Amino acid sequence: MNSSRRLHPDRDQPTVSDRDGPRDECGVFGVYAPGRDVARLVYFALYALQHRGQESAGIATCEGGHITTLRDTGLVSQVFDEQKLRALDGDMAIGHVRYSTTGGGSWENSQPVWRDDGREVALAHNGNLTNAVELYNELRERGIDFRGTSDSELIAALLSVEEERPIENAVAAVMPRLEGAYSTVVMTKRAVVAFRDPHGVRPLSLGRLGDRWCVASESCAFDIIGAELVREVSPGEAVSLTADGLESRQVVPSEQPSHCVFEHIYFSRPDSRLEGRVLQQVRGRMGEILALEAPVDADLVISVPDSGNPAANGFARVSGLPKDDGLIKNRYVGRTFIQPGQELRKHGLRMKFNPLPEIVAGKRVVVVDDSIVRGNTTRQIVGMLREAGATEVHLRISAPPIRHPCHYGVDMSSREEMVAHDRTVDEIARELGADSLAYLTLDGVYEAVGTPREMHCDACFSGEYPLGDGGEVDGKFALEQIAVASPG
Repeated sequence: MNSSRRLHPDRDQPTVSDRDGPRDECGVFGVYAPGRDVARLVYFALYALQHRGQESAGIATCEGGHITTLRDTGLVSQVFDEQKLRALDGDMAIGHVRYSTTGGGSWENSQPVWRDDGREVALAHNGNLTNAVELYNELRERGIDFRGTSDSELIAALLSVEEERPIENAVAAVMPRLEGAYSTVVMTKRAVVAFRDPHGVRPLSLGRLGDRWCVASESCAFDIIGAELVREVSPGEAVSLTADGLESRQVVPSEQPSHCVFEHIYFSRPDSRLEGRVLQQVRGRMGEILALEAPVDADLVISVPDSGNPAANGFARVSGLPKDDGLIKNRYVGRTFIQPGQELRKHGLRMKFNPLPEIVAGKRVVVVDDSIVRGNTTRQIVGMLREAGATEVHLRISAPPIRHPCHYGVDMSSREEMVAHDRTVDEIARELGADSLAYLTLDGVYEAVGTPREMHCDACFSGEYPLGDGGEVDGKFALEQIAVASPG
């Protein structure tokens, strides 16, 4: 019996958006650790991964052959409390934090997904399948019903109906049929298995917890529970965590890795390690290179907190300009479910950022951030700094212009919504009200990352999609549309 249930229906209210830019994708975690409080381990790991998704959170545990899942909309701290964690006993567990990329943000699409169509599984997934509609139609023709409309449930159903035994063989049978990006953990009554698509688009790492093992989207999840980063799960690899320890299998050959370069720029936490480097240093280096590529005659460097902090530090180091906190961020803005109302709405962005006139007045200010997508927030920040007395506002962005949507697990808006769409850099600067604007070049990005461009996906900048762009046709809500068209 699956005890997945909706806890607080009144939480399906809109929250104040914390960022006018790329939406984080999802975070996954899995652990096999008999004798430990696995639910609590997953809770804190998800707490460390909260930046990857704020729409919903969930944990599934397995005790004595019984899988229990608990999931709901909201933040990790809102979904779980001591009483709920104590109800989640077991020797192994998986967890998920979500921002929807395929399927809407309804409770039915929260994870871990639970299925029992022949094999009982709980599954958590980060990524986006570009052949989701094709797989959905095939499974529906076989009489398989779905409660939600996410591609994660498709993967769970495929593994549940797969006749190959044990689960490791089922994963090996299903992986070649999945197209697109997927970093996934699945739990059965015997094992936790983590597997990554052969391009390795979304991150997935392996950690050691004493004499046991765990997997996570980012290494910062290991730090919070006292685990040690061992290595990244290889593209096309499946790792199995069981009573026998760790087993690894290269299921699908990885001829051309395509790691998401935006993980280095923005998505992953700055204290996570990716491709052998801590991202705080990588992002600082991006700022240093940006200062060399696009110097500016100014008085002060400030960042758009928190995303622009490391690059702003690097820009200031190389330029020799002083750095200060000209914008103060309210870090709790995304925690309120109360809408501001008509009177307060005009102050909109000040719920997130408040400029300090004492710092910026009379100054030529360099504002450093990691990216601009639609430009709404950046435009308002420029205006607020001018109102606070800045005499000039120069924008420096530690990434190239984002001109193309992501089809592999990130919500980056449509091309038409992007401020860089069909505009030159000078036109973007005028649109945003800045005195000047410069972006880091793609060469500069890879110099900072330290691994070759050939190993990465940078389609959001270049428009070159290494896995194909079928996702552009399917879209985020494709399964909703097809489910409505053919109900039952």
